[in-house]
Amino acid sequence: MPVLTRLIPSPVVVDIRAGALDDLAGVLADERISQSGKLAIAVSNGSGARLRERLAPSLPGATWYEVGGGTLDDAVRLAGDIKAGHYDAVVGLGGGKIIDCAKFAAARVGLPLVAVATNLAHDGLCSPVATLDNDAGRGSYGVPNPIAVVIDLNVIREAPVRFVRSGIGDAISNISAVADWELAHRVKGEKVDGLAAAMARQAGEAVLRHPGGVGDDAFLQVLAEALVLTGIAMSVSGDSRPSSGACHEINHAFDLLYPKRAAAHGEQCGIGAAFAMYLRGAHEEAARMASVLRRHGLPVLPEEIGFTQEEFVRAVEFAPQTRPGRYTILEHLDLKTPQIKDIYADYVKAIGS
Repeated sequence: MPVLTRLIPSPVVVDIRAGALDDLAGVLADERISQSGKLAIAVSNGSGARLRERLAPSLPGATWYEVGGGTLDDAVRLAGDIKAGHYDAVVGLGGGKIIDCAKFAAARVGLPLVAVATNLAHDGLCSPVATLDNDAGRGSYGVPNPIAVVIDLNVIREAPVRFVRSGIGDAISNISAVADWELAHRVKGEKVDGLAAAMARQAGEAVLRHPGGVGDDAFLQVLAEALVLTGIAMSVSGDSRPSSGACHEINHAFDLLYPKRAAAHGEQCGIGAAFAMYLRGAHEEAARMASVLRRHGLPVLPEEIGFTQEEFVRAVEFAPQTRPGRYTILEHLDLKTPQIKDIYADYVKAIGS
């Protein structure tokens, strides 16, 4: 009888704990990622630059590259600089923009990428996607998964708490995204990758159900693991389906319609997820999701991030245009302005204040 299986692209190393950064050089050497210590390390001029002073003595063979921002031009420039050297790996040390630039640059020059996250703002730290600003706005570029992910909980605690809150919203939105994927399967026959869906859903549920808060190491550990698992789930499925449904369509609509006023990614995804759950008739689940978001200090109403009811209704109506071809509860219901207004009024009553 044949034994059928598949290989899952995933990091060789996932090191999530307090003090993990102190062992970075040893971990990379022990896992044969870089025994020579020849590393190209991309940092920002913020948190990454401060950590450079601390880490440089333990990484004498590394070359440090300061990255200006999260644009495609920044990533291409970084790739050009790295190409001139002879490195074992590229290390992205910082927030999402720096890691995405490092992902793109590493892919361009054919080197493995080590993601060292200094905050937990979203699930991009271990995903096969680099999101970069370009001349047309913002683009998503396919890249290999990081070969290693290192997250020091001591560093995470030093970051502004809004980054942790954003990551919570992004992780919890997985639950809504997987429900949209399953809806597309029932209505459109779209294939669901069961393993990817299970990983993403359980990651979201772990964060949703955990009793801890943003200042607890135990909770931060679960959140970091959830974001890593979500990134791997996207690799398993080959796209963003496990973590991106109506919740992210609403988020993208905010970004496109109100670019100068958009809130944090995870804040907008959290609102989008709770509202999408209500749209599909899962009113108790929507209320529970809203309650947990509130407990962690996240918004559940657009007014709490500076948008009027009319602006939110416009965003929900516009949202399907942000992901042509993706089928979610928004495409399924095909709601018009008056219907969205009525449902939103009911949603506000259902989740309470």
